[in-house]
Amino acid sequence: MSSRREFIKTGGIALAGLSISGLKIPSLHMDGGYISQRPKPEDRKFTSTAVEEEIQKVKSAIKNKELAWMFENCYPNTLDTTVKFQMIDGKPDTFVITGDINAMWLRDSTAQVTPYLQLANKDVKLKQLLAGVINRQTKCILIDPYANAFNYGPTGSPWDKDLTTMKPELHERKWELDSLCYPIKLAYNFWKITGDTSCFDSEWQSAMKLVLKTFKQQQRKNGHGPYKFQRVTATQTDTVAGGGYGNPIKPVGLICSVFRPSDDSTIFLFFVPSNYFAVVSLRQLSEMFTKIIGDKDFANECSALSDEVETALKKYALTKHLDFGEMISFEADGFGNRLFMDDPSFPGLLSLPYYGSFSETDPIYKNTRKFVFSDSNPYFFKGKFGDGIGSPHTGLGKIWPLSFIMQALTSSNDKEISSCIRSLINTNAGTGFIHESFEKDDPKKFTRKWFAWANTLFGELIIKIYNEKPNLLKLNFD
Repeated sequence: MSSRREFIKTGGIALAGLSISGLKIPSLHMDGGYISQRPKPEDRKFTSTAVEEEIQKVKSAIKNKELAWMFENCYPNTLDTTVKFQMIDGKPDTFVITGDINAMWLRDSTAQVTPYLQLANKDVKLKQLLAGVINRQTKCILIDPYANAFNYGPTGSPWDKDLTTMKPELHERKWELDSLCYPIKLAYNFWKITGDTSCFDSEWQSAMKLVLKTFKQQQRKNGHGPYKFQRVTATQTDTVAGGGYGNPIKPVGLICSVFRPSDDSTIFLFFVPSNYFAVVSLRQLSEMFTKIIGDKDFANECSALSDEVETALKKYALTKHLDFGEMISFEADGFGNRLFMDDPSFPGLLSLPYYGSFSETDPIYKNTRKFVFSDSNPYFFKGKFGDGIGSPHTGLGKIWPLSFIMQALTSSNDKEISSCIRSLINTNAGTGFIHESFEKDDPKKFTRKWFAWANTLFGELIIKIYNEKPNLLKLNFD
């Protein structure tokens, strides 16, 4: 099984002694303590001295033993279990699988290593690994800018019968606008933190120019463009309407995204959160080409497209809701139609401040946030162990712990953050890890036992709290 959706069927109760590709997931108490669920040191894919020191420092400040245990398991999970680091032709190269699927998503790989960026200057090996992710993402984009997930090599895919232009290096070819924003985000923040520009060679520059070309193609001002996708499936969100091109749009300057970050197909092709993400990413790319490369012409192209998309978002993405006033829509088509919902994959409406698109105090965002956590959002579910956002990807009644994490990351309210932490503790199902989703009234019925993005982002949240609100880590969370 190689699809994220296929792994929904594998969720269940994690039992003592269960091993998944070297990742043991028992939930045992011994002498009143919690047993580390990390692989043995000799079995870990990568070890960073800076990360190990960070684990001990933060863990010692956490009063709740189960929360401390979860942090120790989750924060290093990407390094422990998902990375393949090597030097190729004198350059670092890092392939990052998503967890229980042996493939690298551009989105997930960025999100999985982002929490380690702050430590890059403390550990040369870690800095090399991060540079290796940038280099590998560059290779992936040059193979196919429309693909969302890649194999380590030209090994083929279980999805090679999809009605699209597959290549043996591709795991899946779902065009998701955010997939090309994430590598920019990683490169930009790596540069800002380390000052290292060694990754930004001619190959990287070619990949970034291909990114801009792809964005412009998917504005669809001159027809559909080269991308189409269909899959023979009974799952509607795994294939695409309109003969593989999607439902009609009116070209207004926004960029089409045929799929969402959840890998589900969009209804209206202008996926709003990713268009906001693109505005930020294009400005970051413009800055990099100005200050690092010295290519002002390309930098100006990036800035111009960013401005165009931002202008179109103000006209076509912002709208008045019957109950919540002016807010941000989830999808639009340029004809005036809009979709109101949110999804826990990122970027989404809830996560817009995390991506630098809105301030947490912006009135429009605050209205949108109220909508997200209301019964007007068809994918907001209330459960016995916490209330959160679900997704069409996993079906009705399943809450994604990612929504708890992002709710806390985008909040400054101590009570709200504490509630999110309590929900995360109560829904780990005794495994010490964060899962994709769980049945709203039974956390033991979960999907994806090994989901590195969720694990590592949980670690990012705890470190943010340690740095900004350390008093919260002294609570019992009983």
